[in-house]
Amino acid sequence: MRVSAIVLAAGEGRRLGGSVPKAFASIAGRPLVLRTLERIFSVPMIERATLVVGAAQLERCEALLKADPALRDRPWHLQLGGATRQQSAQRGLEQVGSEDDLILIHDAARPFVSAELIVRCIEAAMRHDAAVPGLPAHDTIKVVTQDHWVERTLERDSLWEIQTPQVFRRELIVAAHENAARAGLDVSDDALAVERYGKPVFVVQGERLNFKITVPEDVWLAELLLREGRVS
Repeated sequence: MRVSAIVLAAGEGRRLGGSVPKAFASIAGRPLVLRTLERIFSVPMIERATLVVGAAQLERCEALLKADPALRDRPWHLQLGGATRQQSAQRGLEQVGSEDDLILIHDAARPFVSAELIVRCIEAAMRHDAAVPGLPAHDTIKVVTQDHWVERTLERDSLWEIQTPQVFRRELIVAAHENAARAGLDVSDDALAVERYGKPVFVVQGERLNFKITVPEDVWLAELLLREGRVS
């Protein structure tokens, strides 16, 4: 079973602030994208990785990867991203080969994904064709109008917070994204493209530490976890 990874790092990450795109923000002295890519390569099942970045960051990213002792000799490839997450994922899919059986798609902004979770998602996709990690929602979730009035409260028992990595059979995810593009859909994650294509998606138990770096407080938490040795 051949597995190829796509790591999405083309977003600007405006909510994080700073002078560089989020994927290149420093987390305890090391760019976020390098920490994430090293986690991906910690799984021997993954044979190659395509890193999707913005045009302005191609040279910077290539220099970082070639200079990094843990990554410079790994089988990585850079790909130019698109204007949306969906377009970036589809461009990443252009780089996968017909010999790839499964495609893993991961957000560069999740640097603490464990090898164990990656393997569980891969194994679930082997059985179910499409698998994503998720966690049951802990907070009460309400639908709120644009002028900030509560419209209704959703039943929490069936609500899950979905993470990445998301893993799919190659033929399925390629067809799902092509379908989304034809229909003009702007999907927020790759599983939604598969859902809109009419195929089921299996949910694997995720991990709390696999959080997404989005706002400055997330950087503080990430550096605290590293400083205290809670994550490697």
